[in-house]
Amino acid sequence: MTIAQAGKAARFKALHEGPRAFVIANPWDAGSARILAGLGFVALATSSGASAGTLGRRDGNVTRNEALVDARAIVESTDVPVSADLEKGFGDSPEDVAETIRQAAQVGLVGGSIEDASGDKRQPIYSLAHATERIAAAAEAAHALAFPFLLTARAENFLHGKTDLDDTIRRLQAFEKAGADVLFAPALPDLAAVSAVCAAVTKPVNFMVAIRGKSWSVAELEAAGVRRVSLASSLWRAAMTGLVEAGREVREKGTFGYLDHALPTAEVSRFMRD
Repeated sequence: MTIAQAGKAARFKALHEGPRAFVIANPWDAGSARILAGLGFVALATSSGASAGTLGRRDGNVTRNEALVDARAIVESTDVPVSADLEKGFGDSPEDVAETIRQAAQVGLVGGSIEDASGDKRQPIYSLAHATERIAAAAEAAHALAFPFLLTARAENFLHGKTDLDDTIRRLQAFEKAGADVLFAPALPDLAAVSAVCAAVTKPVNFMVAIRGKSWSVAELEAAGVRRVSLASSLWRAAMTGLVEAGREVREKGTFGYLDHALPTAEVSRFMRD
């Protein structure tokens, strides 16, 4: 731990304790991190999907070392707190998850999320008992650090076709009791479900903006009780949309109209270091 990391951790913790919801933006490399910090975002987080995309892979196909190398580059590019999408902790056992938290802290991160999705198509969600044991191990590792590393516990039911809100809430409540600092259930179907989740727990709730038709405004989410709003891979997908549209225009039409909407080099460069 460095003095700078401790300061970032304190700022990150304070954001979760403040009176208003805040947005944590998700870059995919050092350059995008500098742009987002330069635009005024007060905290950043990695996205497993975006990180995989930068390596030409699909989500879930990045090693722990690769994920942490990406995270370190983002951490070192700005002065804002950075958390990380640590997927299932890069292993099934509680020991695997605890080691991932320790290594995450070593690269300068001040927070990270662990999900209860197993990666096994036959049983995509860990049993509640095993999932809770994993979160308890992660929390023990996080809280043993010399600074407040915020552990986010994710209940992944709705991303895997299990639309059982009661079970999702039970999982989040168990994760809270196991020591999680922030709670997160991606892909909730409506604001009523968001409100129910927020009312059922006492720790801050993160909401993921990424799904068309299920991504509400910051004001609406704050009114529902959300404390933190993350953007997942949506900014990376927005950037890739621009790339695909420009590439198709050149390839199919032989024109360069995308230049009319592209930022000048000087404007992008102002966010970067010499």
